[in-house]
Amino acid sequence: MEIARYIIDNNTTVRQAAKHYGISKSTVHKDVTERLVQIHPALAAEARKVLDVNKSERHIRGGLATKEKYLHQIKL
Repeated sequence: MEIARYIIDNNTTVRQAAKHYGISKSTVHKDVTERLVQIHPALAAEARKVLDVNKSERHIRGGLATKEKYLHQIKL
């Protein structure tokens, strides 16, 4: 429940939450999407909304990271 609350409050990705808590992405994802549903369905639904938004935006973040990478290489 703590991880889900962290994701919701800080609008973080699974990777960011995993890094913050020092656990694997797989564990965070499984805890929030499967285990939490049985413990606290409302909190799981809230966390799921944040994760769904992150998933829909990840191709944009990836593109920006690639753009930044090549801009940095040109300057070198």
